[in-house]
Amino acid sequence: MPPKDPPDVTLLGQHVAMPDNPESAVLERVPNPQADTDYVARFTQPEFTSLCPVTGQPDFAHLVIDYAPGEWLVESKSLKLYLSSFRNHGAFHEDCTVAIGKRLNDLLEPKFLRIGGYWYPRGGMPIDVFWQTGELPKGVWLPDQGVSAYRGRG
Repeated sequence: MPPKDPPDVTLLGQHVAMPDNPESAVLERVPNPQADTDYVARFTQPEFTSLCPVTGQPDFAHLVIDYAPGEWLVESKSLKLYLSSFRNHGAFHEDCTVAIGKRLNDLLEPKFLRIGGYWYPRGGMPIDVFWQTGELPKGVWLPDQGVSAYRGRG
């Protein structure tokens, strides 16, 4: 049965070009039909790319986003397009990871959100970045992010 009030989304079901940059990317939310239940949703982006703002060389990361939603869920197609918009965006690892977490937090107002950015080495050194906000609801299971410390990821 369709919802009484369908969510106001503009990307789902449409052919949409990849946004040029994160600032112009549309990130959408939909009502959480289980807002009365505490749980965690996880998005994993194992092939995240951005550009080094100094050299213009590509940087690669494995992102893991966990959140305990309140009234809103992120619409997954818009999230995929938003994350893809970093492909031609120059920013340091820390900036990319924290900016994604903050934008999702501002949009969704979740009970809890954490993002792990597991960046592949440049110059022989991986840089892993973690950001979190809110408190995990009591009794909610939050599994390990499942990305081991760098020993040659693959």
